[in-house]
Amino acid sequence: MTDQIPEKKRSSFLPILLILFVLVLLIAGVGVLAWLLSGDEGVPQKTILEVDMGGTLIEYLPGNDPFAALLMEDQLRQRDFIESIHAAAEDEHVVALVARVTPSGIGLAQLDEVRDAILTFRAAGKPAIAYADTFGEVLPANGSYYLASAFDEVYIQPSGDVGLTGLATQSPFIRGAFDKVGITPEWSTRYEYKTAGNMFTETGYTEPEREALDQLLGSIWDHMLDSIAEQRGIDGARLRELVDSGPILGPQALEAGLVDGLFYRDQVYDRVHELADGEGDAAKLLYLNKYAKRAEKPYAKGDHTVALIYAVGAVQRGSSSYDPFSGQFVMGSDSVAKSLRLAIDDDDVEAIVLRVDSPGGSYVASDTIWREVERAQEAGKPVVVSMANLAASGGYFVSMGADKIVAEPGTITGSIGVLAGKFDSAEMWNRLGITFDKVQFGENAEMWSGVEPFDEAEWAQLNGWLDRVYEDFTSKAAEGRGMDVEALREIAKGRVWSGVDALRLGLVDELGGLDRAISLAAVEAGAAEDASVRVREFPGRKSPFEAFFAEGPENSEEAAVRAAMLSVIERVRPAVVAAERMGLTGEDPGALSMRPIEIE
Repeated sequence: MTDQIPEKKRSSFLPILLILFVLVLLIAGVGVLAWLLSGDEGVPQKTILEVDMGGTLIEYLPGNDPFAALLMEDQLRQRDFIESIHAAAEDEHVVALVARVTPSGIGLAQLDEVRDAILTFRAAGKPAIAYADTFGEVLPANGSYYLASAFDEVYIQPSGDVGLTGLATQSPFIRGAFDKVGITPEWSTRYEYKTAGNMFTETGYTEPEREALDQLLGSIWDHMLDSIAEQRGIDGARLRELVDSGPILGPQALEAGLVDGLFYRDQVYDRVHELADGEGDAAKLLYLNKYAKRAEKPYAKGDHTVALIYAVGAVQRGSSSYDPFSGQFVMGSDSVAKSLRLAIDDDDVEAIVLRVDSPGGSYVASDTIWREVERAQEAGKPVVVSMANLAASGGYFVSMGADKIVAEPGTITGSIGVLAGKFDSAEMWNRLGITFDKVQFGENAEMWSGVEPFDEAEWAQLNGWLDRVYEDFTSKAAEGRGMDVEALREIAKGRVWSGVDALRLGLVDELGGLDRAISLAAVEAGAAEDASVRVREFPGRKSPFEAFFAEGPENSEEAAVRAAMLSVIERVRPAVVAAERMGLTGEDPGALSMRPIEIE
C-alpha cells in the first residue's frame, strides 16, 4: 500500500504552500535591499537628533508572544527612549535635539520621566527644541504642552494654539439604569475610598470619592503648573490666570511667553541648524530610533549587575500576556514570580529592579509576587521598585515589600484596599417572565449566582473574606514601609495618591524614574554611587522565531509549518524594516505609533 495524503488534508495545505511560495518570492525581491542596508553607518560627526513623539511609549516588549514580538520588535520602549536621550547627552557627535511633541497618550509619570531626560540633555549644554503644529487646536492638550515646556525653545505654527485648560475628570454612573431594568449591584468594600464599584452602586460621587479625586487632581495639577512655570520663567499666579482664560490663542501664547515663536516646521528646522551648525559642515539629522541602535547605551556593561523585571498590566494568576491589537498587558503571577526566581538564582545579579505599571487585580496573584520579592531579600539581593503611571491596589501590593520604592510625581499609587461583589438580575428576569429553578448541594453552592441576592450567611462570608484580605494587605504594607499599622490604615482605606503625596505620606521613598531606581538598587547592593552598572532583563527576550517555535505544538506538522513560515519571515523582515526606515513604505520612520492612553 502506498502512502498518500488524503485529498481533504492535501487541499488544506494549499493556502499554506501558496503563502510560503509568495514569501520566498519576496526574499528574492528584497534580498538585495536587505544586503545594501544591513551595514551600520554609525553616528555622523555632527548630529541633530530628531524625534517624533506622536504616540505612546510602551513599557516593555513581550517575549513569549510570537505575533506581538514580530509586530513590535522595532518599536521603542520607554526605557529605550530615555536611555537614548541620556546617551545623546554624553555623545560628542550629538549637538542638538529637535522634537515634534504631540503625544496622544503618554501617561503623566512617563511624561515626567521624559521631561527629566530632556533636562539632562539640556544640562549637557546642548539645545533642545520642541515644536507642534498646535497644542490641541482649541481642545485640551495639557500633557503635550507640559512635555514641551521642558525644552529650551517651544514653537507652534501661526495657526496653532495652546490648549492649556486645566485638569478635570468625569465619571459615568449607571445605577439608575440598573434600577430601571431590575439589576441590583451587591458590592462591599474596604473601605470608603475604594470606589471602583461606585459606578454600579451610586448615582454620583460619594463624599470620600470626591475628596480623594480633588486631592489627586489638585496635587498633579499643582506639580504640572509649578514645573511649567519654572521652565518657562513665568510667574505661577500669572500662569494660573492664563490657564483660566484658556485655550490660549497663538499670538496670546507668544506674548505670554508660553511659546518662543509662531513658526512652521521648515522655520523650526532652520532655527535648529542655526543653533547647531556653528563652524564647519552642517549637522545631519538622525532619527532617534536609528540612533538607539547605533549609540552605546548606558547599562550595556558595568562592574555590577542589576536585574530588571517588568510587572505590567492587570494582575492575574497564570502567565503574562499582551494583546497587540487592543494594547492590553496582563501581569501574570507565574511569569513575574519565575523571573524573580531566575534573578535570585543568578550569581551575577546583585540587586533587582521591579518596574511596576498596574491598576491592580487578583489578591492571590499579587501575594504570589510579593512572596518572591521577600525571597529575593532573604537571598541578600535588594529589590527596588520603579513605579510608572500606575501602581495601585495590586500594583502597590507587589511593590510594598521592596527595600526602596521610587515613583514619579505623576504616578497614581496606593489604593490599599479591596472590593468584591456581584449583580443580582433576578428582578430583570422576572419582568421578562423568565424564571429559574435549581438543585444544589452545599449551603453556599449558589453564592455567586447572578439570579438571586446574597443571603445573610453568604453576605457574612463575603465580608469575612474582605476583612481577611484587608488585614493581610495593610499588615504587610505597614511592615514593608516600616510604619505603625494603625497609621498605615489611616492613609489606606482604598485611597489613591499622587507620587508627590505618596512621598509625603511615606508610601514611597523617592521621586524619580527607572534610571534612579537602577542606581539606587546598585547602591543598596553595596556599590558606590558612581559605579558602572550593567542591566539584564529577566526573562531575556526571545526573537520572534524563538517565541513562535516555542509556542507551537512539538513534533507535529503544524509545528513544522509554523517554523518554516517564521524562518521565511525572519529572512524578509530586515529588508522590510530597512525600507520603512528609509520612508519607502509611506510610514514616518520616527513615529512612535502605539496605542494611546489619554491623560487629558
